[in-house]
Amino acid sequence: MPPNAIRACLALAAALALAAAAPLPALAQAPAPPPQVDATTAADAAFRAIYEAEWAWREREFGKSGSEDGEPSVDPAHLPDVGAAAQQRRLAKWDEVLARLRVIDPATLSPAEQVNYAVYRPQVENLAAAVRLRDYEMPFNSDSSFWANLAFMADEDLRDAQAYRNYLGRLEDVPRYFGQQIENMRAGLARGFSVPRAVLPGRDQSIADVAGLARAEDSPLWRPLARMPASIPAAEQDALRQRARKAIMQRVVPAHAGLLAFFRDEYMPRARDTLAAGAMPDGEAWYRQQIRAYTTLDLTPREIHAIGLGEVARIQAEMDAIIAEVGFKGSFAEFLTFLRTDPRFYAKTPEELLRRAAWIAKRVDGEIGKVIGTLPRGRFTIRPVPPEIAPYWTAGRGGEDTYWVNTWDLPSRPLYNLPALTLHESAPGHSLQMSLAKEQATQPGFRRNSYISAFGEGWGLYSEDLGVDMGIYETPYEDFGRLTYAMWRACRLVIDTGIHDQGWTRDQAIEYLGSRTALSRHEVETEVDRYISWPAQALSYKLGELAIVGLRREAEQVLGPRFDLRAFHDVVLSQGSVPLPVLEAQVRAWIAASTPVAN
Repeated sequence: MPPNAIRACLALAAALALAAAAPLPALAQAPAPPPQVDATTAADAAFRAIYEAEWAWREREFGKSGSEDGEPSVDPAHLPDVGAAAQQRRLAKWDEVLARLRVIDPATLSPAEQVNYAVYRPQVENLAAAVRLRDYEMPFNSDSSFWANLAFMADEDLRDAQAYRNYLGRLEDVPRYFGQQIENMRAGLARGFSVPRAVLPGRDQSIADVAGLARAEDSPLWRPLARMPASIPAAEQDALRQRARKAIMQRVVPAHAGLLAFFRDEYMPRARDTLAAGAMPDGEAWYRQQIRAYTTLDLTPREIHAIGLGEVARIQAEMDAIIAEVGFKGSFAEFLTFLRTDPRFYAKTPEELLRRAAWIAKRVDGEIGKVIGTLPRGRFTIRPVPPEIAPYWTAGRGGEDTYWVNTWDLPSRPLYNLPALTLHESAPGHSLQMSLAKEQATQPGFRRNSYISAFGEGWGLYSEDLGVDMGIYETPYEDFGRLTYAMWRACRLVIDTGIHDQGWTRDQAIEYLGSRTALSRHEVETEVDRYISWPAQALSYKLGELAIVGLRREAEQVLGPRFDLRAFHDVVLSQGSVPLPVLEAQVRAWIAASTPVAN
């Protein structure tokens, strides 16, 4: 699809979703007459009462991040209640919130609260829809799982004895938590709602690794016990370690053994043998809801597929130009084979890969101020992906305070992709964007602490191209790595919709991705299994990036020499994580305010 058509499609979705979008608060119109001010004040107060109460409740349910796998809740000694009764209780709460929101006319809100409304209402709608469609009955995919996510608890900053007691309480709560998840999965199996059987082989290994532990000290969950602060008396440290040994060996290990038996004896034999989301009960409606949740746009699978095909063709032309630049004599397929097999492009040790990632990140530190005006106070560290999940993860992943680099299977981790990966996952990508969002002190908690995939992943992909502005790509091969990552995300639009809407097979998807990118065979298969088992999540990257790129081009065209790249990025990032229609409305308000009025 031509760029103009893509922008028009996104603009139409924006107009439908945010017809009454407000300008940036700083650009508000002159004060309205007193009666309107009074009405606005009352409407603002009513709306704030709704979202402040619901967010406080959500934190009590899930934790500071407002999500099930986020930070510990106000009951930090227990894992979340994920049973069916608790899920229905949450649905009743969100339905009640939505009913109260429908009473409020967004046009009566102040400009700032209009923006909050446009962010908050779809957030609650998606939370309610997930429970209504019983997403909780499929609590894992080929990429992520509730059991593997436990390992991330070991990276929490435990500073005193009470924090350790809370941590151990959560370990002791694992059997109850796993039991609820198993009951939910049984309910899913009973109605044909499951992860496809085709992507399940090998996914039980991470469960078996824990179920077979002979010593608590061999568990990744032991890590906090090995680095206890000196402020905790030695005798208390010994007592905590003794409790930890019992928790791991008498609670965590048996819970994994029970989960392993369920996975092998019940889940794998009864899992569905289809791939498409549409093959499940109410699958087409479920897939469309996944698209809305992950992309924030009301696009059909066919429209997304067409956008992907257009992007694949555009990026292919740029890749061909680089092959000509380096003087390679051979076909595109032969060039990919050369990249996948030449030793010069691969680290020899995990430490070499980690050090190269750190070097790239430090070079970005010296350039980032040239393209972004407001930088966060938060910092990130670089760590290897935990070995128990590394085989099924992609090359890396980033959060607010950590950039994880996958050092498993080094022949699958080419160095020419590392600059793009680092830009996406650390700074200016996820770590920077999430830190800035947390630091927007005037925004409500549901904006500071929430993550909308279309914005976050769109910004991450856009950040890879910012490496060109900053001069981070040093060789044509690294620039080809940038394009192979761009092609990878374009192929996702084609493959995800191909599998879930057009009947593609797994082999067809593997061939499509493998023949168009320089990803390793392992990464290609891992990625395709991810799209099969995690419908629509992969759509958010390219659609989000297209929205940001389109807005930047629009601003450059309208403002001409007055365009300020640093100011543009500050406007984008100051929003926190928002739906794409909200982002478009806010940036266009900034463009309008930055355009001189003709005399």
